[in-house]
Amino acid sequence: MRVIIAAGGSAGHVNPGLAIADKIKQVYPGSESAVLFIGTPKGMEERLVKEAGYDFIPIKMAGLQRSITPKDIIRNIKAAYYYMNAGGKARAVIKDFKPDIVIGAGAYVSVPVVRTAAKLGIKTAVHESNSYPGVAVKLLSRHVDRVFAADEDAVKRLPYRKNCIVTGNPLRSNLKFEDRDTAREKLRLPEGLTILSSGGSNGSKAITEAVVALLDWEAKHGGINHIHSYGRGRENPFEGMPLNPERTIIKEYIGNMYTCLSAADLVISRSGAMSQTEIKAAGRASVQIPWSGSAEYHQYYNALAMVNEGAAVMIEDKELTPQRLVDTVSVLCKNLHKLREMETRAKAMSSDNAADKILGEMLDLIE
Repeated sequence: MRVIIAAGGSAGHVNPGLAIADKIKQVYPGSESAVLFIGTPKGMEERLVKEAGYDFIPIKMAGLQRSITPKDIIRNIKAAYYYMNAGGKARAVIKDFKPDIVIGAGAYVSVPVVRTAAKLGIKTAVHESNSYPGVAVKLLSRHVDRVFAADEDAVKRLPYRKNCIVTGNPLRSNLKFEDRDTAREKLRLPEGLTILSSGGSNGSKAITEAVVALLDWEAKHGGINHIHSYGRGRENPFEGMPLNPERTIIKEYIGNMYTCLSAADLVISRSGAMSQTEIKAAGRASVQIPWSGSAEYHQYYNALAMVNEGAAVMIEDKELTPQRLVDTVSVLCKNLHKLREMETRAKAMSSDNAADKILGEMLDLIE
């Protein structure tokens, strides 16, 4: 089976594509060369794909700007130019690689690649990782053979639903969760309720500022461990604070996220699709803080889906203050039964066999 996966823009698009590729490699050992990724040049997708050992071909694309400032009008003209040229480049790559199926995993680059494949009579599919579908998936939903959706909410918000199937979001098989005690011992944390907070790989100033106040509350409360990442390239605002080194881990970037998730009793997080997928797979209670700058505010709908299932509580970006976070966490920390109930509900939302479902559907299409 030869597969092209078009993805880019964010880890939330690229990682599901890598998870699908890993599943193909697991079922068909030695098939790395039969999977080709297409993405934008100099984006994170190029680095992630090459680190995972798959071939990558860049196609220049740019997203459309919604405002009408002179600068954004010029950007949209460039985006239109890139799009008109992307179809020809995609056609050449597809004809040379001869895939059995082409999958779009989101972002604008998937549109010309998947549409070109469909015109050439090749089987096509798209994967939507969010509860609120992005523009690319909405545009492609009518033209592909299958839409793999994160959840039922995503299906309801698509303009064309006849070819949709709910699979959940696939996770890479080379990353494993551990039991809570083992993970905490690995991190050299003592016994006690453990909180993990992060604003993503690039961090969040608002979340970090709120966590400063939360750490002060935890120091007065006692017996709480805390792991926090403040973001790549950002200044460390915790320097000089009288933190307990035995109970506090402060990092610019968390490279061992699965271990930290496994150790946590409560997670404070943005509401990106893959962050949520990992929280659900680990079965952890969470405070969801959706980023207001996400396209079409899709992170809000991701968070809302977890809140509606009793798996999380939400603080919207505009409502986030240090005191609001302290008040929210303090209530949850005093109710261990509530935390464990949220864990059970989060785990019930996970799709541990998402990659298997997607691969099965791909094989059915090809056959």
